[in-house]
Amino acid sequence: MSPAPTRRGGARPVRGPRSGAPAPLSGLRVAVGRAATALAQWLRRPLTSLHLVLAVFGLLTSFGLVMVLSASAVEAFAAGGSSYSVFTRQVMFCAVGLVVFWVGLRIPPRTLRRLAPVCLVLCTVLLALVLIPGVGTVRGGSRAWFTLGSFAFQPGEPAKVALALWGAHVLAARRAVMHRWRHALSPVVPIALVLATLIVLQPDLGMTISLGIVLIALLFFAGASMKLLAGLTAGAMAGALILGLTAGYRQARITAFLSPDTSDPLGPAYQATQALYSLADGGLLGVGLGQGRAKWSYLPNAHNDFIFAIIGEELGFVGAFAVLALFATLAYTGLRIATRNTDPWLRIVCATLTVWLAAQAAINIGYVVGLLPVTGLQLPLISSGGTSLVVTMFAFGILANAARHEPEAVAVLQAQGQGKLARLLRLPPPEPYRAPVVRPPAQRGAVRR
Repeated sequence: MSPAPTRRGGARPVRGPRSGAPAPLSGLRVAVGRAATALAQWLRRPLTSLHLVLAVFGLLTSFGLVMVLSASAVEAFAAGGSSYSVFTRQVMFCAVGLVVFWVGLRIPPRTLRRLAPVCLVLCTVLLALVLIPGVGTVRGGSRAWFTLGSFAFQPGEPAKVALALWGAHVLAARRAVMHRWRHALSPVVPIALVLATLIVLQPDLGMTISLGIVLIALLFFAGASMKLLAGLTAGAMAGALILGLTAGYRQARITAFLSPDTSDPLGPAYQATQALYSLADGGLLGVGLGQGRAKWSYLPNAHNDFIFAIIGEELGFVGAFAVLALFATLAYTGLRIATRNTDPWLRIVCATLTVWLAAQAAINIGYVVGLLPVTGLQLPLISSGGTSLVVTMFAFGILANAARHEPEAVAVLQAQGQGKLARLLRLPPPEPYRAPVVRPPAQRGAVRR
């Protein structure tokens, strides 16, 4: 019997898996740990926020164009003989939106803040003008549009961004006194109520809810008390319920949500039921891009309010989950940008715009899958709609601009240069935030004397 091999001579011993820790499982843990470490290191980089927001913007925009083409081809062909009419119009608005995105990315934050009151006044005037018969155009039962030929503009969409920019401008200067209700409420809440009243007169309940989300987010991130926010939220929900019960078609939507009558195939629950059928047909991987059946006059507004149902039908759970993951990444990135900025105005603006976009996506997906009553809010960057697309692209431009103004990003871009793409887009170098110098009262009085 030969002696056992030793380390100094003979055959090298073969090391096997340790007891209680199988090699495959141990290797998987090591791989996951390395991936988590690499991800954490990447997230700590100065320009990660900018890369994330640009990636989400590009993916959602591209995915939206593809799905609009797929969801609208049949209806567009039936209406005008061309399967590409809705898609072509969406591409044209996308081109305008890219220019607006570039403006939002390029304009200095201080300049944008100075323009906020002008934007709010302009949007208020437009919301009043659109209510005049002969000036505003009625679509879908709402006088909410300015129409020029085949193009239409809805002033309620930019009003939400204008309120976010101006409200942050007012509230950022009152951070120290936001615990006092008088300073927290006036003048942001009265102005928001004026805008909401003009939108209710159109009428457009979905847009009113979206505006209310912007207002609550503004006050929350500006530091308003939770009692005030709870009171405003309760009042807003009560107002939305009253508005929903005072109009026949809104009441029918609420009734269909609470007790859907499937015995009536063409009743108020028809659209929501067809959306659920579409999602059920999709399964895990879907029936294939362009192969869905719901858009063949079964599901109304398939390319607009209910495009998520077409995504679930044609791309299945995988496609629907990808959309959810992109909006979850948007929520994380926007709040990350807000927390990493030192400019109080930019912090409030970024957080408010992020909550607005994420909440609107959640409401749209919620009523498509049957968790909420149908409200008519679009899925940002994916649903067909010119004004919504352009305004959403501008909001993404502001988020990307704020990402470039994070302190660490400013330091890197100033030290290493901005790169070829930034020079091609003629983006000015970001400047670090400098807090305004407030002189003591005695010193101000001495200067006046």
